[in-house]
Amino acid sequence: MKQQFPKLRALDLRPYTHRGQSYLLLRDPQQVAPQPLLVPKPLTPVLACCDGTHSPAHLKAMLRETLGAVAAHHHIDELLHMLDEALMLENDRYRAAHQETLQAYRTAPCRQPSLAGLSYPKDATQLWQLLQDYLEDAEAVVPMAVDWSRPLGMLSPHIDYPRGGAVYAKIWKRMAQAAAEAELVILFGTDHYGSDLFTLTRQNYATPYGILPTDQSLVAALAEVIGEEAAFAGELRHRGEHSLELVAIWLHHMRAGTPCTVVPILCGGFHRFLYNGQHPQHNPTLQRLLMTIQQQTAGRRVLVVASGDLAHVGPAFGGQALDSQGRMALRRADDALIAAMSAGDVDQFYGAIRQVRDANNVCGVAPIYLTMQAINATRGEAVGYATCPADDFDTSVVTIGGMVFRNDGEPPIK
Repeated sequence: MKQQFPKLRALDLRPYTHRGQSYLLLRDPQQVAPQPLLVPKPLTPVLACCDGTHSPAHLKAMLRETLGAVAAHHHIDELLHMLDEALMLENDRYRAAHQETLQAYRTAPCRQPSLAGLSYPKDATQLWQLLQDYLEDAEAVVPMAVDWSRPLGMLSPHIDYPRGGAVYAKIWKRMAQAAAEAELVILFGTDHYGSDLFTLTRQNYATPYGILPTDQSLVAALAEVIGEEAAFAGELRHRGEHSLELVAIWLHHMRAGTPCTVVPILCGGFHRFLYNGQHPQHNPTLQRLLMTIQQQTAGRRVLVVASGDLAHVGPAFGGQALDSQGRMALRRADDALIAAMSAGDVDQFYGAIRQVRDANNVCGVAPIYLTMQAINATRGEAVGYATCPADDFDTSVVTIGGMVFRNDGEPPIK
């Protein structure tokens, strides 16, 4: 069935080279579309015009000059057919598939690990040995004594284990007692592919060690604050998002496989605030969510975890190749963020991001900000830092760090 005004869905688009030819790789973050799709570079202008306002005939007329009359007619029809078949257009066919996929996710026993056997061992014994090896290499780190009279927070990386294992081990070993004794763990994780401010799920999270049950009561309270439709609109992104999965596994490991209640929350980027002149502290939904967390968790042993990496710079992320001066400038920028977190100054942290409009692509901005606010952080302790390669030419990097957040008083939310 031809679509009158084709509209491309929100997809993950990445340059891709195959056998010397340039393509755009299209992937579905919600995994309704079962397979990625490669679009030849000459046809990529068609994708930009698939916004729901142009008919196929109009698309052909617009692109006739670029592609040629015959090519425009033939290739655009073929591309639109492929997009439709791949469930990458916003239409009735996709909506039916989305509803079916969502129903299957929500009625499954749990949210299954998506990276088990790919990014880390699927077998619990092998996973245990891998993470224990990281912890043993971090032997100089002493576990922190915990006072549960106030909530605790922490920043953990969510980069893959081979690159980030040492930093993961340092921060989780430092927080070993907190992880083991917590009654409730709130996980704020970067939503890499969604623009929604918050995305919830009622599903329990599985790891190779078993099940981490989701706190249904708190999820319901947060959904009421956000709005039911908005809170779960992108729920399927939970299936494939690694930011919560990789941290949940460390939590479960530090508890020796004993489950605890969690609240997994995907957080969209704060770029909306960086560019519209507003501030997250003035966003009513964000503030009500934080207040609800504080009210609903009062008196419980609560650990709030920010799952976020720091900078993403270089050609792999659309920037210039890093040289020695660029690396020094990057370290200074990271040091400024670490200093703000160590001072427990959330305004200073966000101000440093805002001043440069997040030029270094710090993907942990929202989780870090929310964690500091949720516990009313007054100070922090940096635990681990690393610069991780992000391409084969040593010109792109991801930086990561660990942080303990404490609350030494009870100041109001800023």
